[in-house]
Amino acid sequence: MNTKESESIRHQAKIAALPFVEDRATADAAQTLRDELLYHRATQTYLWALPLLNTLGMKVGSEKAFGAGYHVLPVWKKRLDARTLVTTPNSDVIYAMSYVDLGKDGPLVFEAPPMLQGILLDFWQRPIPVDGGKHAGDVGFFGPDKGKGGKFVLLPPGYDGEVPQGHFVCRSGTNNVFVFLRAFYADAGNLQPPVDLIEKTKIYPLKGEARPMTFPDASGVPANMLPSSDASAFDQLKMLVDAEGPHLADPDWMGMLAGLGIVKGEPFEPDERTRGILDRAAKSAYKMSRVIAFDELVSGRSFRVYPDRRWLNPMADATAENPSGKLDLSWRRVDRGGALDVDCRPWFFSNYYSVSPGMLSQIPGKGAFYAIAFTDADGAPLTGATNYQLNLPKDVPAANFWSVTLYEAENASGLANGQPFPSLGSRDQPVQNADGSTDLVLGPKAPPGQEKNWLATVPGKGYFAILRLYGPTEAALAKTWKPGDFTRMK
Repeated sequence: MNTKESESIRHQAKIAALPFVEDRATADAAQTLRDELLYHRATQTYLWALPLLNTLGMKVGSEKAFGAGYHVLPVWKKRLDARTLVTTPNSDVIYAMSYVDLGKDGPLVFEAPPMLQGILLDFWQRPIPVDGGKHAGDVGFFGPDKGKGGKFVLLPPGYDGEVPQGHFVCRSGTNNVFVFLRAFYADAGNLQPPVDLIEKTKIYPLKGEARPMTFPDASGVPANMLPSSDASAFDQLKMLVDAEGPHLADPDWMGMLAGLGIVKGEPFEPDERTRGILDRAAKSAYKMSRVIAFDELVSGRSFRVYPDRRWLNPMADATAENPSGKLDLSWRRVDRGGALDVDCRPWFFSNYYSVSPGMLSQIPGKGAFYAIAFTDADGAPLTGATNYQLNLPKDVPAANFWSVTLYEAENASGLANGQPFPSLGSRDQPVQNADGSTDLVLGPKAPPGQEKNWLATVPGKGYFAILRLYGPTEAALAKTWKPGDFTRMK
């Protein structure tokens, strides 16, 4: 038994042995147990609400930096670098993200230009279903517009009003909606075409006068869009409960929120003692989520993409017939009667955000393929002071492009490594080996002559990596092409 385990067990034993006199808790014991109950209730509520807190972190941080409203659509016009703190962004596409409130503004129309790629999600980050049952969330090639563009009408929960003709009808599970858009560039030296494409987007009320769209340039602007990890998380949940009401969650979990004092329309004013407990609970739960987030085996499922490699993906058991494997996109287990997977969901929303059927497509040459590395070939966590080599065999199976991006182990934002972007990929034209394979090198300093294949790391900072293949071809989907593991260089 190590020291940390013994400390934990001693604490549990102390709680279990609190004195009762004549079968009743003493005053001190009763207060300790009430505090412990509040702490555990808050900790579990934080973990349960992590998809909401992930979205709220982005919304609060974005609106603080760029403004609020359905008409405000921040665009990272010069790509997204490490100054934007948000979980696992992709530096190799142009991003735009916005947050709208159907409860406040009523039904909204999202008008997409042709060739725009995006996802419309509720605040649980569930893809919003489109009437007809064939599509959910996707805008673009995998959406009902099939890349031709079109008008999507976003309807709040329980909406039974008139539905306009000629619109794709999206019925959201929450009043608040997350709009996540991406555009691809052919030339890193000319980002204007994808920016122009995104700026053709329109969002406006189904009824009433529309405000003119604004597209703030978010590139280079310091913005903290990470989930809150202190007592303010519960303040954010209170704002969301007020905006949503009982359709936010089932009655049991609304009861858990109420047990913390979070009730629609009622004051949430915890005293100093209670706020201190909530603060410690949020900090503890956030750290618990960071532990879950680095596991290879979660809820009895191995996340390994390849049996003989360390690369992971929560949909590692996906098939062409079932692209999300044993999970649906509400993080419920199809092999357990639809039960919520209470570890797989925080695993994902600790480090990532947004998923849709299109992202998980198993159609060769379409969609995307993701593989995540937390450790080296020996299972040791990736560390900034160590030099590694990563071999990508020849003919990387990506119809569009591939990239490797590094992220902070602390919070999953882009690794601030001193380079313009913490990524390196095919469009950077790294030097290939004689056999057609590519060796990337990672470490604090570039080995002489290998600067073009180098990703910088930072001593004292742990990190992890994501390999992305855009337009994965058959060799990727069939897993016959396999990237090497991170190996220590001598």
